[in-house]
Amino acid sequence: MTGKQSGSFSFTRHHAMPARVRAILGPTNTGKTHYALDRMLAHASGIIAFPLRLLARENYERMAALKGARAVALITGEEKIIPPDARWIACTTEAMPLDRHAEFIAIDEIQLCADPDRGHVFTDRLLNARGAVETLFLGAETIRPLLQRLVPGIEIDTRPRLSALIGTGHTKLSRLPPRSAIVAFSAADVYAIAEAIRQRRGGCAIVMGRLSPRTRNAQVQLYQNKEVDYLVATDAIGMGLNMDVNHVALAALTKFDGSALRPLQPQEIAQIAGRAGRGTRDGTFGTTGEARLMSESTTEAIETHRFDPLQRLYWRNSDLDFSSPMALAASLHRPPTRPGLTAGREAADLLTLEALAEDNAIRDAVTGSKRTKLLWEVCQIPDFRKLGDDSHTHLCRKLFFHLLEDGRIPAAWLANHIDSFSRTDGDIDTLMQRLAGVRVAAYVAARADWTEEAGRWQEHARIAEDQLSDALHERLTARFVDRRATSILRRLDPQSDRPLLSAVTHDGEVIVEGHAVGRMDGFTLTSSLGASGPEQRLMLRAGRRALIQEIPRRVRALAESPDEAFSLDRVTATVSWQDTPVARLRAGATLLEPDLRLLSGEIEDARQRDRVRDRLHAFFRTCIARDLAPLFAARDSVTLPEARGVLHRLSEAGGLAALTTADHGLDRAALAQLRRLGVVIGSHRAFIPALLRPAPMTMRALLLALRHGCAPPPLPDAHRVSFPLAKLAPAALPSSAMLQLWAELGWIRAGDYLLRLDIAERLTREIRHLTRGGNRQADPHLLSLAGIPAHDLTAALRDLGLRVHAPHALNAATFGPASPLMLLAQRAATPRPPRPREARDDAHSPFAVLRTLQVKA
Repeated sequence: MTGKQSGSFSFTRHHAMPARVRAILGPTNTGKTHYALDRMLAHASGIIAFPLRLLARENYERMAALKGARAVALITGEEKIIPPDARWIACTTEAMPLDRHAEFIAIDEIQLCADPDRGHVFTDRLLNARGAVETLFLGAETIRPLLQRLVPGIEIDTRPRLSALIGTGHTKLSRLPPRSAIVAFSAADVYAIAEAIRQRRGGCAIVMGRLSPRTRNAQVQLYQNKEVDYLVATDAIGMGLNMDVNHVALAALTKFDGSALRPLQPQEIAQIAGRAGRGTRDGTFGTTGEARLMSESTTEAIETHRFDPLQRLYWRNSDLDFSSPMALAASLHRPPTRPGLTAGREAADLLTLEALAEDNAIRDAVTGSKRTKLLWEVCQIPDFRKLGDDSHTHLCRKLFFHLLEDGRIPAAWLANHIDSFSRTDGDIDTLMQRLAGVRVAAYVAARADWTEEAGRWQEHARIAEDQLSDALHERLTARFVDRRATSILRRLDPQSDRPLLSAVTHDGEVIVEGHAVGRMDGFTLTSSLGASGPEQRLMLRAGRRALIQEIPRRVRALAESPDEAFSLDRVTATVSWQDTPVARLRAGATLLEPDLRLLSGEIEDARQRDRVRDRLHAFFRTCIARDLAPLFAARDSVTLPEARGVLHRLSEAGGLAALTTADHGLDRAALAQLRRLGVVIGSHRAFIPALLRPAPMTMRALLLALRHGCAPPPLPDAHRVSFPLAKLAPAALPSSAMLQLWAELGWIRAGDYLLRLDIAERLTREIRHLTRGGNRQADPHLLSLAGIPAHDLTAALRDLGLRVHAPHALNAATFGPASPLMLLAQRAATPRPPRPREARDDAHSPFAVLRTLQVKA
C-alpha cells in the first residue's frame, strides 16, 4: 500500500542495507513470532507485518496489553488505530507503512514470497523494507537459498520445532479424537463437514479467512473454552493461529488455487499440520473424509521437516511510471531482472486498472501523474466481495470520479453503502457477503485523505461490522453447535470428573443433564428429539446412562406382572407388556412351542433377559392353552394306545391331521373314545371341530404362519363357511404353499372355493348316506350348507370325491324342465382292513367257544 497513512508519523523509505538483517527459519511451533515480538518491543520503535488481518489484530492486542494502547498502532486495509505517540506497529504485509522510520522491522511468513497471488507484495518487503537497527524475516526453511541469494550478508538462524509432529494415516470422520481440527478447502466442504461433526459429536467451531476478527475470535473461544471439541477450518489456520489443537486432519489433498485444482505441496500440508501440538506437547496429523492416505514420503517429509527449497519468488515492479494509465500498466508488467524472481499472476488491482484504462471517460479524465496515481490508489481497493463480475470495477470507477471531481468520497455514499449492508437477518452466506461489503466501506473510510470525518465513518463501519459479526457467530453456533449434545458428550467422557445426571420419570421420559432425550417404551429407549443418524445415537448413548437402575426395576416388574398385563397380537405375533411390544414369536422346535425373541432393547444382562423370556413364555403358554383347550383336554384325557397315536399327530399338526391307514383300522373302543374327546375321523381329515371356531382358528393361523415363515392369512368372517379362491390375499408364499397352509388350517379346496372342513365332512357324509339306495336328485337345502353358488357346485362336489351328474339345459327343440344336478351312487368307501378275530371277540364270548368247537371237530 503506497497511500499516506493517517496519524503523526514521519515517514522515510529506506533502501540502504542496514548493518544487520536476520532470518529466523523453521517449522511451525518454534516460537518465531514470540521471539520477534520480544525483539521489537526491546527497540525504541518497530513494525511487524503479518499475512492476515486476524493475526495483525491478535498481536496488536498482545502488544497493547504489554505496552499500553497509546504506544501501539494497528494498520490494516480496513482498520487504522494510530495513537499520536505510537512507537510500535502491528500491520498486514499489504498495509505496511514502507516509508515509516523504525529501528526494527519484521515480516512474518516470508515464504509467502512464493505465493503466485500475493507473493509480489512479500518479495517487495523482502527487498526493500529495512529497520534502522534490525530487520527480521520469519518463515519456513524452504526459502533459505533464495534469501542468501537475494539478501547478501543475511544472518540465518534455524530453529527446531518444540514438539514432535507425527503422522497417523487416515481416520474416519466419526473416529477423530477430541481437540481435532479438520481442514477443508472450500466453504461448501467446511459446512458439510461441520454438519457431520454436529450430528456425530455435538458441534464444532468454524474458522475461515472470510470471517471478521470478531467472529473468528468468538468461534475460537467456543473451541478454546471446550464448549466444543472440534474445529472445522480452511487452510487459514495454517498462518499462525494458535489454538489447543492435538490433531489436524485434512479432508482433501487438493485445492483450487484460483485458476486450477492442484495437489497440495508437502510444505503446504506441513504448514497446516503444524497447528497440531503447541509448546512441548506433541501433535498428530493425517487425513479424513474423502481424502486419500498420504504417501509415506510426504508423511516422512512433514515429520522430519525436510522439503525441497523454493526455486523462485514472485515479483512485481515497484518503480512505477505514472505518466498515464497505459504507461502504469506497462511498468507493472515489467519483467524481473534478478535471478530467482519471476512474475506472478495478475493481481486484482492490476486487472481493475487494465479494465478501467479501456474506459473512454477514464482515459479522457486521467491526465498527468497525479491523476494516474489517484486512479492506481483506487484500483488497490481490495475486492473483498469476490462476486466474479465487473461490479468491483464499477465501484472503483464511481469512487475515482468522486475523488477526482469532489476531492472526497461523499458522506451520503458512505452512509448508504454501510447502511445497505448493516442488516443482520439472513443466512450465513448472506451475512458473509454483507461483511465483505462493509469491509469495502471500512477500507475507504480508513483513508483520511479520501473522506471528511474519517474517524466517524470508521466507527460507523466498525459498529456495522461488529453487529454483522455477532449475528454471523450466532448463526454459525446455532447451525453447527448443539450445546445440549456437547454437554452430554463431555459427561460421557470416562475421564470427566463430573458424573452424568440422568433419570427416568414415572411416565417413561428419560432426562439427561436436565434435557429430555428420549422415552422408555418397555425395554426400548427411543429418541424424542426428532434427531436421526449419528445425532440420535449420541442422545441414546447418553440416555442409557439413566437406565442402570431402571432396567432391573422393569425386569422385576415384568416378571411379577399378572397375565392381564400382557397381550398377544395374533396377526403380528407380537407379545406386549403394558401395551408396549417387548417380544415377537418365531418358529420353534414344534408347532405348539414356538420360540420367542425379545425386541431390540436395553437389557444387556443375560440373566435378566432369561427372566423376561421365561415370563413371556409362561404367558404364551396360557394363551395357547386357552385357545386350543379342546386339543390339550383331549390329549391329556386319552388312554387307549390307538387313540393316543391319533392325538399325538393332531398335537403335532395343531388339531388337524391327514388320514392314515391306521385311522381306518381303529377299533370301536378307540373310535368311541375319540368321539367322546371331540375328535372326528372323517372322510377327508382327522380333526377336532371345536378348533375351527374363530378364536382357536386365529391361534392356529398364527402358529402355522410361524412354521411357514409368513404372515398369518386374513381369516374370513366367523359366519362364512366358504369363500372364493380369488379372494385370497397376496402372500409371500407361492400359491401351492398357500393352499397347503389353508388346508392345514381346516379349509378344503372345492372347485374355485375353499370350504371349511367340518362343513365338507358333513356334506360328504350326508350325500353318501342319501345315495346309498341309488342316484338321487340333489337336495337344494342340503347343498346350501356349502354356501357355494349353484353353477360352481358340480366342480366343488367332485373335488370332495363325490360322484355327480352336472345339470344341463335342454336344447331348443326339446320341451321340458332343465336336467337337475344329480347325486350318483357313491363308490364304497375305502374298506378298513379286517380286524384279527382275536382282537374282535372276547375270549369268553359264545363266538370264541364256537370257534374252539369247530377247531376240535
